[in-house]
Amino acid sequence: MSVLEHVAENVRRLRTAAGLSQQALAETADVSRRMLVGIESGDANVSLNTLDRIAEALQVSFADLVKAPARDLRRIEALAWSGTTPGSQAVLLATAPAAHDVELWAWTLMPGDRYTSGADPAGWHEMFYVIDGQLTVELPNGEQVIDAGDFFVFPSDCKYAYRNDGQAPLRFIRNVVH
Repeated sequence: MSVLEHVAENVRRLRTAAGLSQQALAETADVSRRMLVGIESGDANVSLNTLDRIAEALQVSFADLVKAPARDLRRIEALAWSGTTPGSQAVLLATAPAAHDVELWAWTLMPGDRYTSGADPAGWHEMFYVIDGQLTVELPNGEQVIDAGDFFVFPSDCKYAYRNDGQAPLRFIRNVVH
């Protein structure tokens, strides 16, 4: 199923749940009714800006519009935009609920190094994207290994650690969401 089919299904479902007609949603989101009909049928090549306006009008997140049904919300992996040049794309990898702030970190762990942390407050999440190497995240329910080019999201309201078991420097991006 393509992201346009996910969007079509999600917009239709969320609009209906909100008790809105296509015309009412179109007016609230400042899009034409014709565009909304095209989106709900999966035929419209919709801009990210338009999806943002529709999400706001429905009072949901952008991720709620593009996510595949019955998947873990934290791991979305939906192609949200394709450019005119092959290979140009935007993929929404993951989402986590945020109440206040999001921190963006660039980390390097040298071979054999380890970072440990106490539990964060309830509702906090960490999101990792590994650039080079292999990151091992130690959690109470076991270890999660994330290879270069992959990502991982977890609620950080527990004791956790991450480490570099490899022979080369490990580089990754870390978002703390709270």
